[in-house]
Amino acid sequence: MTDPRTIVFPTKLGWICLAIHGDRLCELTFGHESPQTAANSMRYYRQLPSHRVGSLKSWQERLQAFVRQPADDFRDVTLDLSGFTRFQRAIVEHCRQIRIGETISYAELARRAGSPKAARAVGQVMATNRFPLVVPCHRVVGANGIGGFSARDGVNMKRRLLELEGVELG
Repeated sequence: MTDPRTIVFPTKLGWICLAIHGDRLCELTFGHESPQTAANSMRYYRQLPSHRVGSLKSWQERLQAFVRQPADDFRDVTLDLSGFTRFQRAIVEHCRQIRIGETISYAELARRAGSPKAARAVGQVMATNRFPLVVPCHRVVGANGIGGFSARDGVNMKRRLLELEGVELG
């Protein structure tokens, strides 16, 4: 099997690095101050970025468009979920169904995924999300507020994303 291809590029939310294997997204990280910090933040696929060709160029264009005006729900994207448990897969699948501009609680996501008492476990899945923006963990909020966010700049980045999508925060 060949190694995934990677690309690093700038957006108005900072530098993004992603890894693609065939037609599957393997990992994505965003919000970084430089291409080096973006590439170095990859937890699973650390390698030199490839040239911007084919599907990689398409990815760059889609994500840059999303951070300008969120309209792409990325539901057509195939994710590499190797190593995920059945529970993690269910959480990812149901998180991907949250529409742009909407939020749900960790408890509600747990309920939708068939594990109504697993809100804390949902938080762990969201905190280790390998596919932010594509699996919109920023749309999952706490019962008593915005909740946490593991991307660079934490809750401030989560607020920026939600405001970009038109969510009014109290």
